[in-house]
Order: sequence, then structure tokens, then C-alpha cells
Amino acid sequence: MDVLWSCKSDNIAVGPEDRIYVICDSLIYSKLKDALVFTFEKTIYTPQPEKTFLLIRKDFTDLENLKKFKNIILIDKLNSSTPEAKLIASLMDKNMKSITVADSEFVFIKNDLWKKDQLVMILTNSDIERLNKSILKHNISLINYFHRESAKRIFDEMIKSDYQKKSIEEKLLYDYGWKIFIPKNFSIALNIPKENFVWLRSNIGDDFAKLIFVYWIENGSPDLLTPDSIFNLRDSITKKYFRSGDERAYVRINKNFIKTDEVNFNGHYALASQGLWEMDDKSKGGPFINYTFYDERTKRIYMLDGSIYAPKYYKKELIQQLDVILQSFTSKK
Repeated sequence: MDVLWSCKSDNIAVGPEDRIYVICDSLIYSKLKDALVFTFEKTIYTPQPEKTFLLIRKDFTDLENLKKFKNIILIDKLNSSTPEAKLIASLMDKNMKSITVADSEFVFIKNDLWKKDQLVMILTNSDIERLNKSILKHNISLINYFHRESAKRIFDEMIKSDYQKKSIEEKLLYDYGWKIFIPKNFSIALNIPKENFVWLRSNIGDDFAKLIFVYWIENGSPDLLTPDSIFNLRDSITKKYFRSGDERAYVRINKNFIKTDEVNFNGHYALASQGLWEMDDKSKGGPFINYTFYDERTKRIYMLDGSIYAPKYYKKELIQQLDVILQSFTSKK
């Protein structure tokens, strides 16, 4: 899908990361609502059910007030006489419009259109039913535009706030040939060179913890990259290292809440898993996210994992922060 870029303002966009404002006629929105909700309001379990994004439909008359927000979608039929269609036409050159008429493209992206760090998505077609089918067909690509932009904003905020421990980052790079962004409130809980295992932990009281571990297999095989193999490997790691204070209980995956997708992780084919962990005695639990991939250059299998324990808090934003940290991982060896 082609992308149209623009940057016109130094003012920074505002608003929650998980809100998407949809500027669209109510009648057209009613025809596309199911497809849009399916695409952008995917449910994740943390273990409470939470929506990845929340769609908020607004009329074109609210445009001036909406220009300040981070995430915006503009929708209308192509070549319509409505204000929405005229705005969309003004944002697209002739070549872009001809491509859309030919139905080979239906989505266009404008970054920093009215504010810095803003993503405006244009969804348009000469036929609403075709547009509906295209949204459903490309639902993963569409939501990933917003996921990537949100991750970039979160990471930029971390960097700007000098929110990292560079000395630990450099030591891990020197010792093991890989590097990951480490926030200031994280410390190394375990570092076991002989077992290729590093555990980073952030504690803010007994009822709140963020956990990250990096594990790798030397001379690994891409054949390991199957969901069952990854689940078994993660369970073996957490059973060994993530145990209760009395050593009687250990962490495992809750197999009722787990999904795995094939993704591109910084240029590597990877399996991304997201689900719930639990103590085997059911005393505790929470969400986790995991990336496992084969690094051809180093011949290593890497498993990167982040998990949350925060029973009194909504955890979608917390797991997103860990996701951003995991995606900062680079292998230099």
C-alpha cells in the first residue's frame, strides 16, 4: 500500500495513545462500523479484557478541534461532494486518486499533518462495500500503522526524559553482543553467563512489577520457531527462574489465553506471542509478550520476554511500554 507523507507543524499532538478519532458521515460509518471495530478494537486479555484502540466517531464540523489529536482516520467515498471528500481530495495528488479509482489502493497515511507526532489515515474508495472488504482484508496492516506510530512516540518520550541506564546497556553489549534499552527504574535481577540468561526487573511495591528477560541459544536452529516449541521453552525458563519466595510455585503460560503471530522483528522473521502467565498454584498472574527469532548472522535463537504483575491496575499501557523496550533490542556480535 502506498504511503503519502507530509510534515507541516512543530506543535506536538496530544491525547491518549489508545484513542482513534474517526471523522466520517454517520451513515457511512454505520456501514463500515463492524469492519472498523474488528480492525482497530481488538480485544486483549490482561487478564481483564481491554481494547487495543477505542474508536470515537466525530462529525466533520468538529475538525478544527480534532486536529490536535495523535490518531485520526478520515473516511468518505471518493469523488463525493461532502466536506470530508473534499478534504481527502485536497490531500491527494492526481496519481494517488487515479490509483484509488482503479481500486488497487484504498489507504493513505499522512504523518505530522496538523501536529507533530500525529498519524492521519485516509480510507477511501468509489464504492463503500469495496472499501468495507478492503478494510477487513488488510486489518492487520491497518492497525499496525497505529501500533508503530504509538511505539515510536512512547520510545521517543523515554529517550527525551533520559530514562535509561546506559552503563548496563553497554556492559551487556560488551559481554554478550546484544543491546536493549533499559529504563532507569530497572535493575538486573539475574545475570547468568553460562546459561545465556539475563533477567531485568522493576519493582514498585509488592503489588506492581515489570519483568524482562533475554535468553539465547548458541548455534540454534530455525526449526525451533514453532508455537509449541516456544511455549515449552518459555515454560522451562520460568519454571527454573520465576518462582515464589518459598520455591513451591512457579510461573507458566495460561494456555487458555495465548495467541502467536508471524512478524518482522527488526528485520528478522519472528514469532510474537501475547497472553497470560500464572503461578501453577493460581496465586498470581498477569499479561506477557514474547518475541522469539533466529539471528542468521550470530546463529542464535533469541527469546525476548516482558511480563507484568499489577493486579490493581489496567495493564494495556504497561504491556505496550514493555513491548517498546523489547523492540529496542539489537544484536551487534
